[in-house]
Amino acid sequence: MMLRLGFARSPSSSTARHIAQPRLFAGSPLLKNKPYTLYKSSSPAKALQFVRKSVWVSFRLSWDSFRSSGAVGFSMASGGDRTTRSKPPKHTNRLSKEKSSYLLQHAHNPVDWYPWGQEAFDKAKNEDKPIFLSVGYSTCHWCHVMERESFEDEEIGKILSKNFVCMKVDREERPDVDKVYMTFVQATSGGGGWPMSVWLTPDLKPFIGGTYFPPRDMGRTPGLKTMLLRIIEQWQSNRETLESSGERVVEALRKGTAISASPGETPPSGPDVANRCFRQLARSYEEEYGGFREAPKFPTPVNLMFLMSFWAVNRATSEGAEALQMALHTLRMMALGGIHDHVAQGFHRYSTDTSWHVPHFEKMLYDQGQLAVAYITAYQVSGECLFADVARDVLLYVSRDLSDKSGGFYSAEDADSFPKAESAEKREGAFCVWTAGEIRELFPDIVEGATGGATQADIFMHHYGVKEQGNVDPGQDPHGELQGQNVLIVRYSVELTAAHFAISVDRLSDLLAHARAKLAEVRRARPPPHLDTKMLASWNGLMLSGFARVGAVLGDKALLERAEQAACFLRKHLWDYEDQKILHSCYGGNNMEVEQVASPIAGFLDDYAFVVCGLLDLFEATQKVRWLEWAEELQQRQDQLFWDSQGSGYFCSDPSDPTLLLSLKQDQDGAEPSANSVSAMNLLRLSHLTDRRDWIQSSHHLLAAFSDRLLKVPIALPDMVRSLMAQHYSLKQIVICGQPDAEDTLSLISTVNSLFLPHKVLMLADGNTESFLYKKLPILSTLVLKDSKATAYVCENFTCALPITCPQELRRLLLE
Repeated sequence: MMLRLGFARSPSSSTARHIAQPRLFAGSPLLKNKPYTLYKSSSPAKALQFVRKSVWVSFRLSWDSFRSSGAVGFSMASGGDRTTRSKPPKHTNRLSKEKSSYLLQHAHNPVDWYPWGQEAFDKAKNEDKPIFLSVGYSTCHWCHVMERESFEDEEIGKILSKNFVCMKVDREERPDVDKVYMTFVQATSGGGGWPMSVWLTPDLKPFIGGTYFPPRDMGRTPGLKTMLLRIIEQWQSNRETLESSGERVVEALRKGTAISASPGETPPSGPDVANRCFRQLARSYEEEYGGFREAPKFPTPVNLMFLMSFWAVNRATSEGAEALQMALHTLRMMALGGIHDHVAQGFHRYSTDTSWHVPHFEKMLYDQGQLAVAYITAYQVSGECLFADVARDVLLYVSRDLSDKSGGFYSAEDADSFPKAESAEKREGAFCVWTAGEIRELFPDIVEGATGGATQADIFMHHYGVKEQGNVDPGQDPHGELQGQNVLIVRYSVELTAAHFAISVDRLSDLLAHARAKLAEVRRARPPPHLDTKMLASWNGLMLSGFARVGAVLGDKALLERAEQAACFLRKHLWDYEDQKILHSCYGGNNMEVEQVASPIAGFLDDYAFVVCGLLDLFEATQKVRWLEWAEELQQRQDQLFWDSQGSGYFCSDPSDPTLLLSLKQDQDGAEPSANSVSAMNLLRLSHLTDRRDWIQSSHHLLAAFSDRLLKVPIALPDMVRSLMAQHYSLKQIVICGQPDAEDTLSLISTVNSLFLPHKVLMLADGNTESFLYKKLPILSTLVLKDSKATAYVCENFTCALPITCPQELRRLLLE
C-alpha cells in the first residue's frame, strides 16, 4: 500500500487553537480539504491524475515498516510549546549570523542549519546529498513545538547534519520559497501549514513533503527520526526514481498552476461575478456570531470589504441589505469577543470557537492594517461610533507595541510567554488572561449605590464574563494552559450592565475604562511575549493604508502624520535608490537601529502592490503629490519586474530567479489579499490619477487572466471581485478646487472622506499649474472656483457634473 504524507485541517475544536492537524494519508483523496483548486491547465484532469499516480510512486515507503494499517492521524504533542528559560548554548550554527527572529530561534540547535542561499545549494551538489528544507515563522506555535521536540534533539540533529544539507527558511522573509514548496505539499497531501518539512534533490526539486512531525513514532505513526532513516535508505537504493519523479512532479505543477489570458479574452461580467460571490459567502455565513464557516474563525477582512462594496452598489436591494448586515454583525461580534484585546487593544490572529471568544493569541501586523480599514469603512457606512472607536483602538495598539522609532512597523507578537518572571516554561495566552482572584484583588471597592453592595470587581466580572472557575471551555484548551483563567469577552451592553447594577451608563463606562487601564498597567509588569522586529515592506504597506484611511475619515492629523512617517521609513530603509527596487525586509536591531542583512532580499510582488496601495491611500488622505509620484514610479517598476507579457497578470516573484522552480500567480485572497487583486485596483486608481490609459488596459488583461477562477469560485478572490466591480462601474474623479488649508476646501474634502465610495479617486486642484498633478492631468487647469469659493467637481472620464460649493449638495450627489 502506498503512503501519502500530508496534512489535514481538523474540524475538531479540541485541536482548533493550533490549526495544524498533521496526518498520514494512505489512499486518501489527493486534494481532500484543499482550500482552492490547483490545476488550471488545458487538461487539468490529466495533470491531477499524473500527480496522483506519480508523486509518491518513487517513494515506496513500506506500510509495514511504519507499523500502520490505515489512514491514521495523531494528536498534537501534549503540553504545547513550553519553551524553557534559555541556558548558555551548547551549540551554535551559522543561523546565529542572521537577522530573522525565526532563524535566530534555531541558531543553537544541534543541527548544521544553512539559510536559503548559494552556500547551501553548492554544498548539496558538491557532497551529493538530499536537502531537508524546514519552513516556518517566529510566532508559529507548532514551529516552536517541532524545534523543541526534534531540532533540539541531539540524536535527530546528528542524523540530519550527517545525511542532509539542512536549510531553514522564514516564510515571512522568503515568501517566494514558501509558496513554491507549499504548492507541492498542498498538491500532494491536500493541505498545508507550518512548520513545513520538505525533502529536495540537490537541484532543489521536491520529492516528499509534509508539515509537523513528532520526534519519534507515536503508536502507529512514524516520527521524524523514522522518516529520516527511511528517506536515507530510499536515497541510497532508489535515487534515480526519486529524482525523475521530482522532475515530473515539478513539470506537472508548472503546467497545473499556470494562469493566463487567451488572446482577446475579456474579463467576466462584474455584476454577475459579484452576485455569485455574495451568494457563496452568504451560504458560508454563520448567523449567530457572524463570520464564515464554523470554528476556527478568522477575521477575513477581504470578505468584509467585499460585502460592504457589494452593498454600496446594491443599496436598494435585499441582497445589498443582507450583505451589509453580514459585514456589520461580524465586525460587532469580533469587537465584543475575546479575539479583540480589551485591555491592550488590537486583534489576535483567530478564534478557536464560533463566538469569537478564545483566540490563538498571536497578533499579526497584516491583520491590524486590514481590520483598521474594515472598521473605519463600517463607520462610514453605518455612522456607529463603535466602529470608529475600534479602528482607533487598533492603531493605538500598533503605535504603542509594533512601532519602531524609524517609523516602520514590526511584524508580530507571539502567543506564548512566561506567566511570571520566575516561570520556567512559556504558556499560550499567559500575557493576556486573568483569574477571578486577580480581578477581585485589584478591584475590591464597593460601588456606592450599586445593587446588593456590588464591588467594582463584581461589575467588571459580570460585564466581561469572568468566572470563578475560569471561562475557557476545556474543549478550547487541549493542553490545559488556560485552566482557571478568563479571556475577557463583552457579555452585555453597557445599558444592560448598568441597569443590572442600578447605576448610570456614564458611571459604568468610567468604571470599566478605569478597570481596563489598571489591568493594562498590571499586564505591563508581566513578562511580555516575543516580539518579531522584522519589518516587511508588504505588511508596512497594509499598515500605511490603515493609518491613512482612518486618519482621513476621522480628520485626525496625528494619524496622518504617523502614516507619513511610515511612508518615509519605506523610502529611507526599504527602497534601493541605486537599483531602483524595493527591498523586502529590514530588522530592528539590539541598539534600536534599523539593520539589514549582508545581501538584502529584493522585494516581491506583494511588496510593490501593498506599498503602492498604501501610497495612493496616503495621497488621497493628505493630497501631497510626492506620494502619488512615488506610487507611479513603483508601479512602473512593478510592471518591469513581474508582469507576464505572454499571459497577463503578475508573477509573485522574479520569474528569472533560477532557484525558484515555479513562477506562480497567487489566486486566493486569504489572510492577506492577493497582490494581483490589489494591483488590479491600483492600476485603475493610477490610471485616473495620472491619465495612463494603458494601465486601464493592464487591469483589464489582469482580470481576464483570472476569469476562470472569478467565474467558478469568486469567493476565493473577493478582493479581485471588488476590482472587477470597479472596472465595470468605472471610477469617479472627485476634484476639489481650492487652497489646501482653507476651511471651505477642508469641509468639502471632509464630506468626501465621510462616505464609503469604493469607486472613486479624490484629488485637490490647488491652482499650481506647474505641479506633478496638473502636468499629468491638463484638464485640471480648466476647473475653476465658483463664486471664489472652494468648489467640487464630480467627473467620470473627466466629463464633469456642474460645480458644487455646498458640502450638503456634494454629499447628495455622491450618494445618488
